[in-house]
Amino acid sequence: MTAAFHVVAAGDSAVILELPNRIDPDINAAAVAIAESVQADAIAGVRDIVPTYRTVAVHFDPLRTDYAALVERLRAVSSQLAQQTARSVPSQPIRVPVLYGGDSGPDLASVALYAGVSEAEAVEIHASRLYRVFMLGFMPGLAYMGSVDPRIAAPRLAVPRVRVAAGSVGIAGAQTGVYPLSTPGGWQIVGATPLRPFDPRRSEPFLFKAGDAVQFYAIDEQEYESLSNASASMPAAKTIA
Repeated sequence: MTAAFHVVAAGDSAVILELPNRIDPDINAAAVAIAESVQADAIAGVRDIVPTYRTVAVHFDPLRTDYAALVERLRAVSSQLAQQTARSVPSQPIRVPVLYGGDSGPDLASVALYAGVSEAEAVEIHASRLYRVFMLGFMPGLAYMGSVDPRIAAPRLAVPRVRVAAGSVGIAGAQTGVYPLSTPGGWQIVGATPLRPFDPRRSEPFLFKAGDAVQFYAIDEQEYESLSNASASMPAAKTIA
């Protein structure tokens, strides 16, 4: 990781550490490591710590937090990681079953056309990569994963859908991910998973976290129905390869 970083205030109750402005697994690994280190410090008044692609946002209670000490801690951790050169090390992948195409993946044909390949080849390309969860955002449990093979990195829809079903697996340029809730959305929907990225019934509501590795794999309709029924009857869990 390059040593370049900046710490900036975001109002009176948040501070943001900015790393180099590009999508890069090692920069993201540094952001995640910084967030975990500050979290472990249990600094008084800190409410939340949110790593993104290349920033770390720290939300705090200004009446309980020593702002100068917090900023100094962020600078110290960042400098230490810069000296060590943080590296992205893939974890054991979370395997995500996907029913590709058909009603579950209405945009698979468009993605295949974009790539100039068959639908089966587009599925194989999507499922052959190990994806990194760069960050969570937009809605509870939505993991932004990358990077998608350039051949199938189709852009967002020109006109977003009013409703995309929970569990839909989409592509938006170099990113891929799973819709955790039913919501409007403009990603190219290539399939659906019976897993629940967000389930408040679980002791750990979020299936994914920043820094996780994810592997998609194809299933048929019978497997999808079976896994859907199992998911509905009991909290889902991470499936490790």
